[in-house]
Amino acid sequence: MLAEEVGELLKSKGLTIALAESCTGGKLGDMITEVSGSSDYFLGGVVSYSNQAKMELLGVDKSTLDAKGSVSEEVALQMAAGARGKLHADIGVGITGVAGPTGGTKAKPVGLVYIAVSSGKTAVCTRNLFKGSRHDVKMHSAVKALEMVNELLLKSG
Repeated sequence: MLAEEVGELLKSKGLTIALAESCTGGKLGDMITEVSGSSDYFLGGVVSYSNQAKMELLGVDKSTLDAKGSVSEEVALQMAAGARGKLHADIGVGITGVAGPTGGTKAKPVGLVYIAVSSGKTAVCTRNLFKGSRHDVKMHSAVKALEMVNELLLKSG
């Protein structure tokens, strides 16, 4: 299981992780905490569904939300950095998107999800377009986030 692999890497490196989830509604946190011993490396997560929560709990800039919208690379990166900073973690993850089946637009269709991972030294964000039901989009997003964290941990030696 990928969450176990990520957990083992975090433990072996002595690193911690914190999450900022929007469209996944806590699914990534649930996957991580399904692993026994995850309290050794998982500090917590914020489900910031509203823009107000993104600003107040994670420090996302209102000007960024106004200019780019909540479903954007810039917001995902700020969410990841905010989770990392507010929870004093080594790694932060930010996920924001449109899970559907409603809420999509031509510019931001259902299934569009931005996922960011921030380590303080580096920050990466991917633009993803997932297919399927609301459940599928949420699951694909959480798995992709785990893959990104795994990749970051493997690259860092």
